[in-house]
Amino acid sequence: MVLPDTPDGSATDPATVLTDFRQDLYDCLTTRADALFELTDAVLCTDGPVHSLVDLSLVAEHRRGHGALYDGLNSGRIDIGRLRVRLAGLPLPRTTHGRIVLAVDVSNWLRPDASTSPDRLFCHVYGRAKSQAQTIPGWPYSFVAALESGRTSWTQVLDAVRLGPTDDPTAVTADQLRGVVNRLVEAGHWRAGQPPILIVADTGYDITRLAYVLADLPVQLLGRIRSDRVLRLPKPPRAVGATGRPPKHGPEFRLDNPDTWPAPQHHTTTQTSRYGTVNARSWDRLHPRLTRRTCWIDHTADLPVIEGTLIRLQVEHLPGDRDPKPVWLWCSQAGANTADVDRWWQSFLRRFDLEHTFRLFKQTLGWTRPKIRTPQTADRWTWLIIAAHTQLRLARPLAADLRRPWERPTTPGRLTPARVRRAFRNLRANSALPAAAPKPARPGPGRPLGSRNRRPAPRNDVGKTVKRDLTITARKQRKG
Repeated sequence: MVLPDTPDGSATDPATVLTDFRQDLYDCLTTRADALFELTDAVLCTDGPVHSLVDLSLVAEHRRGHGALYDGLNSGRIDIGRLRVRLAGLPLPRTTHGRIVLAVDVSNWLRPDASTSPDRLFCHVYGRAKSQAQTIPGWPYSFVAALESGRTSWTQVLDAVRLGPTDDPTAVTADQLRGVVNRLVEAGHWRAGQPPILIVADTGYDITRLAYVLADLPVQLLGRIRSDRVLRLPKPPRAVGATGRPPKHGPEFRLDNPDTWPAPQHHTTTQTSRYGTVNARSWDRLHPRLTRRTCWIDHTADLPVIEGTLIRLQVEHLPGDRDPKPVWLWCSQAGANTADVDRWWQSFLRRFDLEHTFRLFKQTLGWTRPKIRTPQTADRWTWLIIAAHTQLRLARPLAADLRRPWERPTTPGRLTPARVRRAFRNLRANSALPAAAPKPARPGPGRPLGSRNRRPAPRNDVGKTVKRDLTITARKQRKG
C-alpha cells in the first residue's frame, strides 16, 4: 500500500506523518490532555474489542486510574475546530482518476434506557430481516469520510456532527459538507481545473436540496432516491404561435411506472465479479417539481428547477439475494456521458465501505459501549474514536501482519483496520508520547455511606422539540 501524496505533491514518510499527528492531537486536547491522550492509546492497544471504559484503565498504556479516565471524559476539552483542520490536512485517498469522493451518512448511538440523557431523538434502525425496522431513542451522528477506490474496509473520517432536537438534518448536513469542502480546498487538496469533488449519499437525504444549497462549491451530488418518487422531464419546446403561460415542467416520470419512461439517453452494460451483469440506464435533465411546503416554505423567490441525471441501476444478483430490486440514483450534473454514468454508480457502490467503518467503531473500538449521560461527553468520546481510527489509517503502511494461526496471511497493503490495531502497540513505542507521567493522588471521599442522593438527575423527553409547518396554511393557522 502506498500512502497518498501530500497536497503539495511530495511523498511523506508514514512514520513521520503518524508522529506529527499524535503530537497535533495532544495539542488539540486543551483540558485533561494527558488523560484523554492515554485513553485514546488504550483504545488502540487493548487486546480484543472494547467492552467498557473501566477495562481500558487496566491497559498498560493507560497509566492512570479509572477516576482520571472518567474525569477526563466528563471534564476534558477538545479543540474540535483545530482537529478538523488537522484531519483535512492529512494525505487524502483518491480514485484512479485523481478525483476526491466523499460519503456522508448517519450512524446512531442508541440509548433506549437513558431517560436522564438529554437531546435524544428517535433513531430509525433496520432489523435483521427484510421489511423489519423500528425507532429507538439515541443520538444520531452525521459522518463525512473520504473513500478509496476498489473494495476495501478503509475510509478517512473527516468530520462528525451530532443531530439535535432542533436541527434540520438537511441544513446541518449542508453546513457540514460546506465546512469539509472548504477545509480541503484550504489544505490544497483541490485546485481550480481539477475534477469536482463527488459527494455520495444514501436514501434519507434530500439530495436535490443539497445540490441547490451547495451549488456554489466545486462538488457533484450523487444520491439514491426512493423508487416511488415522481420527477419531471424537461419542458417541451414551445410551439410557434402558442399563447398563454409557457410550461415550467415537462411530463411526469414515475419511477414505479415504466409506461412514463422515455427512451434513455445512455445504456451501459458492465460485467462484475460480485454482482454479475450490471445494467445502467440514464435520463438527462430530470428534476422534482417543488412546492412551497416543508423546507421551501420560506423561499420568497420563484421555486428553482434543479435538473440532474437520473440513473436506473439493475444488477444480476446480490450476495444472498438472487432477485434484487433496481436502484435509482440522481446526480446534480446534467449532460453526462456513458463514462460519467459508469463512474457515478461505481462510486456509489464504494459508499458502503463506510458501513465497515461504523462496524469497526461499534464492535471493535467500542464507540457506543460507554453508558454516558451527557451528549457533550458523547461528542468528546466520538472524536477520540475518530482520532484513534485516523492513527490506524496512518499506521497502515507500517504495521506487520500479526495474524492468528487460523487466519490467512495477507500482504501489508491489504491489512484490515482490526489487524493494523494488533500491531499498533509495537508502533506506539517509536512514535510521539507527549503525555506526562501521572502524579500520585488519593481518591475523594465520595458520598457518605448510607446517604441518599438529594439531587436526582432530571428526566428528559425524546424527540424533536421544534415542529416545522408543512404548509403555508398551517403556518397561518398556528397560534402566535
